[in-house]
Parts: sequence; C-alpha cells; structure tokens
Amino acid sequence: MTDVPLRRNRDFMLLQTGQLLSNTGTQATSIAYPLLVLALTHSPAKAGLVSFARALPAAFLGLPAGVAADRWNRKQLMIAADVVRALAIAFLAATILLHHVVFWEIPIVAFVEGAGSALFGAAQAGAMRAVVPLRQLPAAAGAKTGRDAAVLLAGPPLGGALFSLARAVPFVVDALSYACSTIALLAMRTPFQQQRERSVASLRTELAEGFRFLWGQPFLRTCALLFALGNFIGPSILFVLVVVGRRQGLSGGTIGVLVAAFGACLLLGSFLSPLVRRLLPVRGILLLELWTWLGCVLFLVDPSVYVLAASILPSALAIPSTDSVVHGYRIAMTPDRLLGRAESVRSTISLSIAPLGPLIAGILLATVSARLTIAFFAAFSLLLLIWGTLSPSIRAAPRLDELAEAQV
Repeated sequence: MTDVPLRRNRDFMLLQTGQLLSNTGTQATSIAYPLLVLALTHSPAKAGLVSFARALPAAFLGLPAGVAADRWNRKQLMIAADVVRALAIAFLAATILLHHVVFWEIPIVAFVEGAGSALFGAAQAGAMRAVVPLRQLPAAAGAKTGRDAAVLLAGPPLGGALFSLARAVPFVVDALSYACSTIALLAMRTPFQQQRERSVASLRTELAEGFRFLWGQPFLRTCALLFALGNFIGPSILFVLVVVGRRQGLSGGTIGVLVAAFGACLLLGSFLSPLVRRLLPVRGILLLELWTWLGCVLFLVDPSVYVLAASILPSALAIPSTDSVVHGYRIAMTPDRLLGRAESVRSTISLSIAPLGPLIAGILLATVSARLTIAFFAAFSLLLLIWGTLSPSIRAAPRLDELAEAQV
C-alpha cells in the first residue's frame, strides 16, 4: 500500500466518516435514553438500568466478539452489527412515534445496540490495519481519538436538543447514522483481513491463543496493564471534579462547562499529536500522559474546583499523543489472524479496571476529604509513572519508523 496522506486514503476516510456519523448518533442517544425513561416512568433507577443494559455487552461479549472477528469476515460482521443496531433503534423510534412504547422495550433495545457495538468494535481494529499502512497507524489512531473527542463534545448536547424537538427524533437520527456507516463500509474496497484458513478450534482455545500472544509480548503486555490502570485515573478525577463543584456551590451548567473544557482539550490534543510525535521519542510520548496526571497535586495546595479543573487540562492535551502510539503500535505488532482476540483481551482488562475509579472516588469522598481523595489518585499516578519510567520494555520501545518491521 502506498503511503499516501491519510486525508487522501479513500477507504480510511470512508471508515472515519461512517464512524463519525455513527458515533455522533450513539452519543446523542446516550442522553436521549435516560430522558425518554424519565419522561415515561419518572424513575432514575429505571433510567440507570437502561444505561447499564447498553454498557453490559461490552464487558460480557467482548471476548467472544474478538474470536468472531478473527474467525469470520470482518466487513460482513461490521455491516451486520450496523444493520441490527439500525433496525433495533428504528423499532424504538417507531414505537415512540406511534405512542406504543413501553418501558421493557427500552432496555432490550439498549442491550441489542450494546451487543452490536461490541461486535463492531472487535472487528474495527482489523479494518483500520487493513486500510492504513503500518507506519501511519499512530497517525490514524490519533485521528480516531480526535474524532471521539469531537463526538463526545457535540453528541450529548445534540441529543438533548433533538429530544426537545420530539422524543423520537434522536433515535431516528441514530438509526440513520448506522445506515450511513453501513453505506460507508459497503463502499470500501479493501478486504478487512488477510487470507486465512477456517479455524476449527474451540472458543476457549482461540481465546487462550489471543491471551498468550498479548501476555508473551513484553511491550504489549506492559502497555495493556499500565494504560488500563491509567484509565482508572481520568474518570475518577472527573467524578471528584463534579462532586467538589457541587460542594463548592457551582451550578450544573458551570460544572458541565468545566467537564467540557477537558473534552475540548482532548480535541485540541489530537491536532497537536502529529507535532508531538515528531518532537518526542517514543518513550517520552508513552510517559507523557502519566507525567501530566501529577498536575492534580495543585489541588492539595489550593483545593478549589477551578484549580482541579485547570490541573487536568494538560492530561487532556497529552492523552491523544500517548493513545496514538499505544494503539498504533498494538495494532501494528499484532498478527492479523490474532488481532480481534488480542484487542478483546486488552479491552476486557481495561473495562474491568476503569469503572472501579469512580466507585473508589465516591467511597473516599464519603469518608475522607477531597484533598485526601486527590492525594490518593496523585500517589497512584506517581506509582504508574515510576513503573513506566523503569520498565525495560517501555525503554526499548521501537521507533515509529520501525513499525513496518514490527509485525511478528
């Protein structure tokens, strides 16, 4: 594959555009689901149940979805996932329009959508690897991070605005976004996997092979564990930011602006990522995110919510650069036949750790001061930084220009 700029890579741009539209619809309904349930039942518990049903498949179906992505045609799996999600959301939109919607239908549709997302996500890494030259995978991963940041900023406000027009509108838009993603996938010409023999191994055997590969590569193993634990920090501090903001008398709108500033810096960081990759060595980029989380110690000096918000903005700027290298290297270094399983093992580790952060933050805030809570997460950041700095596999990380030879 000729190393043309990503913006001129037809299949990459189709993949990006389809996912931009699809993810925007998904983020819009992340707000519309609870708004719909509250309008129907006035029950926060039932609204939480729907959000739980939508997130549950990512944790429980990720591993078998990875096996499916390595065993079957990835493009067909992604299209099937989009079609099923579009039909499920369209069904819900139709019942709302006809005033026949009942509560039990909503968590079922949310679960189906989540299951489709798990299957689509397991195959997406293979699609990225297929359409992007190995040397450009960090840049492609950085572009994906920027896309996700933009969607995270625009999607929820869009969902709220669409819901205010009519309850069914955000769901109609989400169904159409999945249709657009399907069209983009159908228009792509590149096969999403290399030629391979049909596997007859058991699910357990195939999962074990993916785990052994990830665990047997020191660089990939260290990154999987180090940055999964790192993902424990961000949601925790953002949760503390919300709680401290309320304790200090800020309105919900002001707190929303502070959280949105973090998302805006994520987006800005994605634009800065190519420059960072040119200026810093790989090891420096990998450690950049860990260094910046230590900025939260400023809150120990001045426990103002505004200080806490400002202290984490450098992390938001650094995350896209670090993620671009971590994700790009992982996709480049994993054999195509194992990519779905290795990715599913890595995502399962991350999904198992990340939700613990806000839980622990909530327990700490209920028992000790906000300062001590932030001190705990600052100390945790320092431990990760020491681990990353001393890690031989991080120190020996290959250069970006060696990605083409990184396949094993």
